[in-house]
Order: sequence, then structure tokens, then C-alpha cells
Amino acid sequence: MTEGPLKERLLQAYDRLSTQLQRAARFVLDRPQDVALLSMREQARQAGVTPATMTRLAKQLDLDGYEAIRAMYAQAVRRGKLDFSSRADRQLIDQKLKGDQALASEMATGIANQVAALGSAGGLESLATAAETVSSARRVYCLGMRSSFPAIWYLHYVLSLVRDGVVLLDGMAGVGIDSLRNAASDDVLVVASVSPYTRATVEAVDYAAARGVRVVAITDSEVSPVADSAQHMIRITTDSPSFFHSMGPTFAAAEILASIVAGRGGANALATLEQAEAQLDALEVHLDTKRRRKSL
Repeated sequence: MTEGPLKERLLQAYDRLSTQLQRAARFVLDRPQDVALLSMREQARQAGVTPATMTRLAKQLDLDGYEAIRAMYAQAVRRGKLDFSSRADRQLIDQKLKGDQALASEMATGIANQVAALGSAGGLESLATAAETVSSARRVYCLGMRSSFPAIWYLHYVLSLVRDGVVLLDGMAGVGIDSLRNAASDDVLVVASVSPYTRATVEAVDYAAARGVRVVAITDSEVSPVADSAQHMIRITTDSPSFFHSMGPTFAAAEILASIVAGRGGANALATLEQAEAQLDALEVHLDTKRRRKSL
């Protein structure tokens, strides 16, 4: 989203605003995505004003409060407006000025910090409570579309090695979501979805939640359209100097969640894993590197 829904009203009112209100307005104008994703207090901090100033800005626009502004911008995010092309323009300019190594360094540092945030107290609690819910489920449905698919596929693959009843909703031939017709309240849907949100993902989550299925969401905001239906949310961030959002944190969250669930499976998980390994050995799925070296 490159322009917010209040852009014209803010521009018309800007010259009449006080210095503090202009700072708040400038934040809303320049960072519409953050208006939807960050709390009001965090926006005020980053804008260099008080939370009360953000509220006064909303009043200047004839709105009841700042939450009304956030709701409007969250709705714009939900509509999934893409801004990849404009971000690509910025990346091309920065990359030309700073060089390839600078871009690589910024991306590596950013991803490392985003993944490290999963190790915070809040992140660890979210992962642990989500794992408890997934572990107790009769079936675990796994859903991720477009850029979120690799992380969810990995989650499904690992869980299928240590337990039964893991279903990947991969959409092959357009019928992947059909498996949810058998879902019930003792099942769990693990979904990964980040902005711009895929419509089919949101609709599938709404359908599952209406059937009483518990939802674990790996997503990027409390106002994410999949967060509304989630019993557990694992919050990740996707900011990147690249034109494309960072998916490393999503993959890391899925990997950690899968490992915790596998560890909670105990003896049953170990027995299922041994059966899987026996099949892999029988079919010689993996290359025997020692035998290959001898043959060379």
C-alpha cells in the first residue's frame, strides 16, 4: 500500500495543523502500512509525538478516535493492494548507490533480528501455547499459499514424520481446501499468511473457524485478517530492504513450532519416526554418500 485512504483529507488539512499534529499527519502520510500494523502508542513514539496527539489528529479529521484511522488502513491492507513495483524502484536506486554487498548485509542483518525476536518472552510463550494446541489435535490441517507455502509445506513434512493425521491443504487441481469438510472442533488449522493477504487463505480460515476448528496463525499483525479467527497467533515481521517481503521469519516460526510439537509426541512420535525411516531406507530415498565415495 503506497497511499492511505486518508491521504487527500490529510493533505487538505495539513497547513492548518499545529506542529505536533503535522508530525502525526506526516507519519500517517509517509507510512500507511505501519498505520495498519503498529499500535497507536508505537506509532506515536516513532512519529515523535504523544498518543494524545494521534487522537487529536483523528478528531481534526472528524473521526471518533485514532482506532478509526487504524481500522481504515487495516481494511486497505486486507484488500491486498500490492506495492511491489514501487518498492522495486526504491531497491534499484539503493542498490545502485550502495552496492550489492550492502543490500545483502542489510537483508541478512534484518532477517537475523526478525528471527531473534521469536526468542523473546512473548514469542516463546506464543510458540509454546500454539504447540500445545497442535499436539492435542486429532488432525492438523496446514495452510499457506503463494509465498507462505514453503514454510507450511516444511511444517507439514516434519509433522507427518512423527504423527498421523497431518493434512496439507495444497490446492492441487483447486480442491485442496475440500479436505476441511471433515474438520471439527478437535482439529487444528495451522495457517501462515502475511501482507498482502491471499483471499483464498482468509476465506479458508473463516470457513474452518465457523466449523469450530481451532486456528493457529503465523502472521504479521494483530489486525491481520487471519488473526481475527485465531486462538493462537505467532507474530512475525516481514520488513525488508528488498522489494519483496521477508519470509525467513515465517519459515523459522514454522520450523520451531514443528520441532516443539515433535518433541511433545514422546514415544508415539519416536515410533512413527522409526517407521518413516524404515520406509525411506527400504526405498533408498537418500543417497549413501559413503558407498558413492568408494565407487569413485
